[in-house]
Order: sequence, then structure tokens, then C-alpha cells
Amino acid sequence: MYKPVLSKEFYISRRQSLLEELPQNSVAFVVSADELPRNGDQVFPFRQNSDLFYLTGIDQEQTILSLCPAHLQEKYREVLFIRRSSPEIETWIGHKLTKEEAQEISGIKTIMWFDEFEDYLSELMFYADEVYISVNENMKYKRFYNDAELRFIERLKFLYPLHNYRRLGPQLVDMRLVKTPQEIEVIKYAINLTRDAFLRVLGFIRPGVYEYEIEAEIIHEFIRNGVRNVAYLPIIASGANANVLHYINNNSRCESGQLVLMDFGAEYLNYAADLTRTVPVEGRFTQRQRQVYQAVYEVQRMMIEQVIRPGLTINDLNARTQEIMADKLVALGLIKDSQKTDKQIIGGYFPHGLSHFMGIDVHDVGTKDTPLQPGMIITVEPGIYIKEEGLGIRLENDVLITDSGTEDLMADIPLDLEQIESLMQS
Repeated sequence: MYKPVLSKEFYISRRQSLLEELPQNSVAFVVSADELPRNGDQVFPFRQNSDLFYLTGIDQEQTILSLCPAHLQEKYREVLFIRRSSPEIETWIGHKLTKEEAQEISGIKTIMWFDEFEDYLSELMFYADEVYISVNENMKYKRFYNDAELRFIERLKFLYPLHNYRRLGPQLVDMRLVKTPQEIEVIKYAINLTRDAFLRVLGFIRPGVYEYEIEAEIIHEFIRNGVRNVAYLPIIASGANANVLHYINNNSRCESGQLVLMDFGAEYLNYAADLTRTVPVEGRFTQRQRQVYQAVYEVQRMMIEQVIRPGLTINDLNARTQEIMADKLVALGLIKDSQKTDKQIIGGYFPHGLSHFMGIDVHDVGTKDTPLQPGMIITVEPGIYIKEEGLGIRLENDVLITDSGTEDLMADIPLDLEQIESLMQS
């Protein structure tokens, strides 16, 4: 299978776009993510700061990018600081990037060691009045510890208290929201891996299997294709578990007559896919399950094919979905016609929004008031959850915004219930 790549030219162009947004009397810094302790002497698997990866392609701890558009020496306008290796590190941990390798990945000509940063910092700050720093500005992120970005800011302000400190987030958000053709190809590849995993589990699911066994089949398919990372912890929710929106226990047995909701995605080159499908454990939907499934299916198709277009916001999409969903809930006998405008009652059956931005983060940067533009990628994921019936159905596709509307990036992943039943029976 062809594997797309992000070349150094991609990262060069991203930095050049950012440099054009910075004042001449400024310097910008982006620092790598923390290595987070797990227990004892163990750490969690490392995941790079998305902004740093987006600008450099460097997926390694102890990394700093500095950008200084006004530096008198051109070679110091872009500098990448990387971890210095040693024979001990190579023996116990493994290979770390050489300067030459970092140059080839990022396209940055000036590579220095991470432990040289503070010696260089005083000269760099001399050329700047404005200091731009990247921090995690995802609206749903709750900062609960003094992470690498905060420690870096505190250190700079201690050493250079009279500089003016600014957010780098607004510039990076605008850049990251609109995907380049290369990024779209990378996301499509992650989607293809996700599709293959879904097709695999369609032939595996049956009464008596456990949710974690389904998860294992999905992960096996990813690893079999050389991808070890998932975009987020898989949700494998059978029966009433599907009413827990972010259920991750994945430890129940799948029983006859139940549905199983699967929400998962591969991560390739740090870019995410995000798929949700809900299928019958026995391979055939009951009449009631068919009714609810078809309602969710029709809402999703209407939004993708008729409603979503450039200029609308996610808030606009949520409002329109609420209107369409209300009619479906009346038809299913879940609410009365007089309750169609009661958001609280509708929210009892459809408690989440329709969409979120997607890219290098599965819940990518951007707000619900951001107008959609060609090149943006969003999810479209309506759902109906009926706690009293132990039933939850969600269907999710990833969609590219185009000049005229949308391109469904998951159009070839089975969705129609007749197709689902046919594949599971065969």
C-alpha cells in the first residue's frame, strides 16, 4: 500500500507562512511535549506537541524551535535544538536524531543541541521585543499540571521580564485549520487503515466475544500495517454501554440482540482518522434497531449531502441538526410534536454536537464559531441514545469542506444497514 509522506518542503512552507505573520522585532518559540511519568521508572509513550510537529516533523522529546525573522545572520532565523545523544542513551533507549537527520526531516539548516539553548538564548532575545510562545489553546483542554510549555514561559519571564509576551496560538490555529493537499493525503491514509480495521471486525463480531477482543482486532490491523498509534482510546460499547459517550472500559461480553458501537481511528504521521459505526452483534438488526439506525443514518446523510457548506459554523450545523433530529425523535415515538423545540428534552436523546474539527489532533484547533472554509476537515456524527431501551447508535464520517460543499472521506466505508448486514452474514 502506498504510504504518503510529509516532505521537508512541507515543513519549510509551514514555517515560512508563520514567519510572514510575525513582526520583524519578534522571536517565537515552540517546545516539545513532556515525557510523562507512568509509574516507578516508566514513562507513557511519547506524543509530540502538535504545533512543534506541524512546523518541523520532529517527533522526539527535548526539542525547541526558535524563529527570529529579524536576526542579522540568516542562519539564526530558524534554529532547531534537539536532544544530544550518547553511547549510554543509544544502549538503553535507542537511536536519537543526528543533526544531519534533523536537517533532512525539517529542512532547518541550523541545528543545535538542546543543552546549548540557554547559552544561545541571550543573543536571540537581544534581537526581539515581542516574544511569541505556543501553548495548548484547545478549548476543551484542562491544564492540570505545570507542563513543559508553562515551565518554559516561567523561565523566560524570569530571565527576561521586560519583553512583551504574546500568544502564537492564533496564527497557528488559522494555519492548521486549512489542510494542504499533502495533509489531506496523510489523513486519507489514516482513514484507509481505519476502514480496513472496520471491515476486519465485521467478520469477527458475534455473540459471546468481549469488547476488548474487538479492540484487539482493530489494533492488530493497525500494527499489521506498520502503524502503532491510535488517534484516541477506542470506544467499543455493546448494549447499554453505548449510552456512555466516551466509554473506554471495553470489558463487557457482547450478547445476542445487542448492538455494538465502535468509535476508533488510526493515527498516521500524527494525523488522525475518526470513525464511528454501530452494528448488530448477531449480524442482523431488530425492527426497532433498524428504525433508530435509519433515523441516525438519514440525519447524517442530509447534513453531509445537503446542509454543510463553506461559510457555516459548527454552531450553525448543531442548530440545524437539532431541528432535523427533533422530527426523527417524534417519528420514533420518543418525544411529542409539542416538544420539538425543547433543547433539553432533545438533548436527552442527542446530548452531543454534530461536528468537531479534525487533523493533527483528533479534536483539532478551531472554535464552534469558526466559519467553514475549503480545506477544513470536520466530523459528522449524529447519534440517538435511548437509555430506557439500552440502545445507543452513533454514525461518524470525516468530511472535507470543498468550494461547493463537502467530500465524504469515508464514503467507501460501509454505512448503509443493508450493506452492514450483508457483510456480517457473509
